[in-house]
Amino acid sequence: MIRFIQNMGFRYVCFRIGYEIRLKSGLLKLRFPVHAKEKSFSLENWRLQPVQFFFDSAKINLERNTSLHQLKEHAEKISQNRFLYFSSEWHHANDWHTHPKTGFTFDSKKHWTEIPDFSRQAGDIKYVWEKSRFTFLYDLIRYDFHFQRDQSKLVFAFITDWIDQNPVNCGPNWRCGQEITLRVINWTFAVHYYKFSETLTPPIFEKVVNSIRHQMRRVEGNSSFTRIAVRNNHALTETFGLYFIGLLYPLFPESGKWKQKGKRWFEQEIAFQIDDDGTFLQYSMNYHRIAVQLLTMAICIAEKNQEKWPAHVYTLAEKSLHFLQACQDGMTGWLPNYGNNDGALFFPLTDCHFRDFRPQLAALANALKRDHAYGIGKWNEETSWFSGENQKFASPKQTSKYGNFEFKSGGYYILKDRFSLTFLRCGSYEKRPFQADNLHVDIWANGINILRDGGTFQYNTDENLIRYFAGTASHNTVMIGDFDQMLKGPRFIWFGWIRKAWGKIRFLNSDLIVIEAEFEGFYRVAKGIRHKRKVFKEAGKLHWIIEDSLENVPANLPMKQIWHPCESFFDHYEIHAQDEKGNRMEYVKRKGWNSESYGQKTDCPALVFSTFGRFIQTTIKARNKDG
Repeated sequence: MIRFIQNMGFRYVCFRIGYEIRLKSGLLKLRFPVHAKEKSFSLENWRLQPVQFFFDSAKINLERNTSLHQLKEHAEKISQNRFLYFSSEWHHANDWHTHPKTGFTFDSKKHWTEIPDFSRQAGDIKYVWEKSRFTFLYDLIRYDFHFQRDQSKLVFAFITDWIDQNPVNCGPNWRCGQEITLRVINWTFAVHYYKFSETLTPPIFEKVVNSIRHQMRRVEGNSSFTRIAVRNNHALTETFGLYFIGLLYPLFPESGKWKQKGKRWFEQEIAFQIDDDGTFLQYSMNYHRIAVQLLTMAICIAEKNQEKWPAHVYTLAEKSLHFLQACQDGMTGWLPNYGNNDGALFFPLTDCHFRDFRPQLAALANALKRDHAYGIGKWNEETSWFSGENQKFASPKQTSKYGNFEFKSGGYYILKDRFSLTFLRCGSYEKRPFQADNLHVDIWANGINILRDGGTFQYNTDENLIRYFAGTASHNTVMIGDFDQMLKGPRFIWFGWIRKAWGKIRFLNSDLIVIEAEFEGFYRVAKGIRHKRKVFKEAGKLHWIIEDSLENVPANLPMKQIWHPCESFFDHYEIHAQDEKGNRMEYVKRKGWNSESYGQKTDCPALVFSTFGRFIQTTIKARNKDG
């Protein structure tokens, strides 16, 4: 308990204790009443308000494209009550409260404080939240625009049905402030797109904006929980949402307060969550992309309304852009599947693959008046929706196309050339860790992730699967026996945080470069255990040598070096290892899993080199025919 308090901080622990008391005593329930008074709001006055949205619905600066066949298919499925979950799997869903996999239906009349977000019987609640997030509205709106098929009746039918079936402060869809915020942002996008539609009648408008107001009152009323107890992408979303809704709905009595608080809190969260080298506190590429989209929206909507953010918001946005582009495969636009990945893409405004970060990074670059260097492609559509146009700007001072990159605050080291990407993570934790993955190496060659991260799978599933995907075993690094680098606690908690870690990149000669990194961990096993890794890369060649060494490990525990190759790895590459005496080592194939997207996993082999020695040198190289 003492170590937990040291890790999380006294303020966090005191707040959580107080919050749990309010929750279990019913005091929190009293704060969020189920009977909410409706107010009268004029559609005509709202249409005349001087506040600007991202685009003018009467003249959207985007070229129509009727060859977007995937978009058409999506719109047809949605009209049949089939919805895309986590950017990867389709489910039929007639209501707003039933888990599409387990069939469990949450009580829509029960107060949200009485609904657990982790329940073995119900299954992962994210499957219920996903449809109610209303991300699917972007497919309908884009289909409406590109194919000129009016979707307004379907859009408002979904929204008004949700309002009817989800009473204020009741049911699972009022449980999470971030989910609420995303829903009202997405509704707001739709309301502005159909601002002058005949379908948007005064009664529908009044019904929708009253619900938006009730939902944002719920968000503001519980904002301290997000900003103290959670403080990650949830806090970014909710604080931006308060600013966004406060700005765009000046007709609400609370608008001025929401806008002021949201702006101040969002500025604080950006400063707290993004480090000075552009890395993100959740150690996750996908969650960092959430921050990128929110930053893009924040910068664009402020500019449209002649407002500015403090300098640090723009600076950290630029540094985030540089970091993520440095980690990006130049051929595909994909990044390593590193860190927690729950399939979130809050505002999907192109037909690009979920793993392709070009749409979001291009939009942020455009908002920052920077050239994204991706050229012309379908990824530019997102920029047009948010900024109104794709402009050509000067290249940034830092270029992320090729080179060697050190992000020491976050603990990332990257070697990048025309044909390959070598990514190594080695960092210490001042803020909470999420996976035990230090010294994980991701290798990409010719646009293929040949040695990859296992992914995430699900947050609420079998305990063995949770420990596998969050733990050391699903990463390309070293285990001691079957021990993780840190001790896994309940839910998202880890004990024995890694506090000592460092790394650097240096040239040995003009053709050979090395990443050197090490950390102290495995505190549950013994004190003073160190894992050192060197990754050698020959310039212009698909050839890597990885050396791992351990210190202060008990003699009875084996050293296990683990690799997770892609399906086609052995068609084009070979891998072999030797111990400290030069003796050849043979790997053992063990069952592993790979999760490309949330909720889905496939069996895949894990290659394990094991020894009771304390050194392994591994060579990975292309077969002769592949260079």
